[in-house]
Amino acid sequence: QVQFVESGGGLVQPGGSLRLSCAVSGFSFSTSDMSWYRRAPGKERELVGGLSGDGYGRNWADSVKGRFTFSRDDTKNIFYLDMNNLKPEDTAVYYCNAGYWSPKFDSWGPGTQVTVSS
Repeated sequence: QVQFVESGGGLVQPGGSLRLSCAVSGFSFSTSDMSWYRRAPGKERELVGGLSGDGYGRNWADSVKGRFTFSRDDTKNIFYLDMNNLKPEDTAVYYCNAGYWSPKFDSWGPGTQVTVSS
């Protein structure tokens, strides 16, 4: 059974940083493309960015380029999103899934809330 469990969200001031974690189970994480998504209030879920399984390919939404980075721990099956210079428009619930440009699985985790506000 594919499972995603996101954590690490919280309230942060503009310009601050957060690290989100996504614990993965139920498929071969170490060889899988992975991606982060977010859903802001009143909006559709959107792709934040994707990381290829070999770690060399990355894609980013224009709105986060240069501020967000990926990393992964294949020994623990955890996928990370490091967010820097956060802006109020980054406020959203963040989710992860497998896939590079789009989610591979229909199942989603609970997400983690990120609120950027002074």
